[in-house]
Parts: sequence; structure tokens; C-alpha cells
Amino acid sequence: MKVSARQRFTCFLFAAAWLSWTATSRAQSASPLSTASPAFREVTDETGRTVRVPQPVNRIISLAPSLTETVYALGLQDRLVGDTDYCDYPADAQKKTKVGGGISPSLEVIASLHPDLVLVTKSFNRLETVHSLDNLGISSYATDPHTIEEIIASSKKLSDVLGVPEAGVAVAADMQRHLGDLQKRLRALPPKRVLFVVWHQPLTSVGKHTFIADTLRLAGAVSIVDAEQDWPQVSLEEVARLQPDFLVFSASHSDAVSPTVDALAALPGWNIVEAVSNRRIAVISEAVNRPAPRIVSAIEDLARQLHPDAFMEKPESGKEKLQKENPAPNLPLAAHSSFSPDAAQAQMFFPGGCA
Repeated sequence: MKVSARQRFTCFLFAAAWLSWTATSRAQSASPLSTASPAFREVTDETGRTVRVPQPVNRIISLAPSLTETVYALGLQDRLVGDTDYCDYPADAQKKTKVGGGISPSLEVIASLHPDLVLVTKSFNRLETVHSLDNLGISSYATDPHTIEEIIASSKKLSDVLGVPEAGVAVAADMQRHLGDLQKRLRALPPKRVLFVVWHQPLTSVGKHTFIADTLRLAGAVSIVDAEQDWPQVSLEEVARLQPDFLVFSASHSDAVSPTVDALAALPGWNIVEAVSNRRIAVISEAVNRPAPRIVSAIEDLARQLHPDAFMEKPESGKEKLQKENPAPNLPLAAHSSFSPDAAQAQMFFPGGCA
């Protein structure tokens, strides 16, 4: 049958319309994939704020030394693109781009680093900084621990927010293991009464609701200052009346404390404080001032200075000494035994792995 030119033209129009509709449908079905917006995750920080965290978090800025230390402890130092002038531990943190101080950081520098997330802490940073970051469209996450247990929990939660929950679990387990071992040593010992010196003019110490007070407790000590304020000022007369067993200082280098102690001893009235006149002074690292995983090392250090006897190796019993002086003879391996270093080592241990 012969097809007219008009019929051929009509078929052409129908085919073109069908192809156009098919292409449009495919484009519409594919458009959600091609124009998908960046993924966000909503989390609640430790101040109760709801924060939209971009996923994944590849660029981090820390606005507190404790948070910088935590980022390193979690193994995320390669994602840290900026920190504050006071972030000095570990040494590599000093090489990061500096954004100024924690109180008044440079918003221009922060914005130029294009962070996915800025980390802040309630005790060190200002709320105005958080609001300014919000106005710039930059997400910020705040921490606020007040005890050692809360520091451990905070590290775990931060690891989850940053996308590495396994690292947080490992860090928390290591901290708890060290603290558990320490408590076994100190369990039967009475706590030492101490004055933790934050500043000496005016004399400032720590209140009972701070993580430093909790640090003292875990190190086998108790503060003579029983104040509700976080950083109370204390009179010399009160210190002389209470007579602490030790004065506790924190410093990056212990040599820096000696002039302070000498200055205290020279001040009128301080010579009646026995801990000063007898120089019963404990000096620990600045880690005690930072709510980060490294604080456990400061707790252990303080405990060793306050309770040295708890860390002395127990003397060997007569039986143990005799066994060392007269070791058992090496018995030949049976002819059918297969010798290997692992097999020989296993013979040196009782069941359960105890030497």
C-alpha cells in the first residue's frame, strides 16, 4: 500500500514526540541523583544545641587546646586544618594554621579555611563566637565535660560525630583501664589534703564541681577548698588554718614553679603554711587543665608524687628468691615434640597467661 507524504509526516511527528517524552522522563527520574544536596546529619551537642553536621567531616577547626588534643588522640590530625594560638600539644599541633585565640578568634581566617565543622568548648569559648559562625553558615559543635567520666564520654561522642566511633571506643577503654589500675593501688590509702594553686596573687584554687577537683580525687587527694564556684579565691589565713599536706601546681616545665614557690615562701604569713616551709610541692603537667584524654597521665603523675609507696615494687618472698637463685633444670624435649619459639614460650606460662 502506498503511503502518502502527509501520512509519513504524521508518523514522524508522533515518533519525535514519543522520543522527547521518554528523554524527559529519564531526565526527571535521574535528577535527584545529579542535583542531590550535600548530606547533613543532625546531632545534639553537649550544651543542648541541635547542630547540622556535614557528612563526611573532612575539614575540622579546633578552638580549644583540649579539643585539639582529642582530635589527635582520635587519629584525625590530618583533617585538622586550623587551631588556636594556645594549641601546643602535641608538637605537630603548633604547625597547623592559627586562627587566633579561643576568646576572639579570627572569623576571616576560619572562613578562609572552609571547615566542615568547628569544635568549641563552653568553658573556653564565647557564645558570641558560636553565633557569628552560625551567621556565616559554619557548623559548630560544643563540648562541656565537668568530670573525668564526662571527659571519657565526651571523647566517645565526639568520635561518633566526626565519623570514627571505633577510635572513640578504643581511647575510652584505654583511659578506663589506666584509671582502674590506679584505683587498685590507691584503694586502701587515705587521701592527701591538698591546695591546688591556679594563681597565687590573688590566691585562686578550684571548686568542687570542676573536673580538676575530680582529678584530685582520682589521684588520691582531696582539695581543702570546698567551694561552689569553679575558681574561688582563698585567703592565706584560711590556708594557714587548714594546713594542706601538699600544694599542687601545674606547669609545662617544673622549673617554672620553683620561683613561684620561693615567692610564696617570701610573702608575709606564708611561712606558717607547713607545705610551703617544708616544700611539700607536687608539680604536674598542664594536661591537668585540659579536659582531654591526656589528663589521665596527669592523674597518674600526681598519684605517684602524693603516694610514692603505692608504686614501689613489692619485695620478693623467700620462695620467689629461692626459685630465682636455683632455677629448674632444662629438660630435653621429647623425641616426638616439634620445637618452635612459640611452643617454648608457652611452656614458660601457666594456663591463663600468668607468668
